[in-house]
Amino acid sequence: MNTDVKKVIIQFRDSGLPVYCKEDNRRKIDILQEVLERKLMNGKRSVQKYLTTLDSVEIEGSEAILYSTSERGTLALSLY
Repeated sequence: MNTDVKKVIIQFRDSGLPVYCKEDNRRKIDILQEVLERKLMNGKRSVQKYLTTLDSVEIEGSEAILYSTSERGTLALSLY
């Protein structure tokens, strides 16, 4: 069983954002970028605020767990 966590840097809001995942699935990374951009433009205000302070993302299955530098807790977004 491979439990190595992979780190990928994606471009989000003109900077590099680390994304951690156990499986090497480029499709999920691409979907994540689309979802983040869509939520930043059309999401609820609380989600938009969270995304402006986004620090890193962890992909678990079909969900992205978002970590912020200034907000407490995490935010989960469905990728599908």
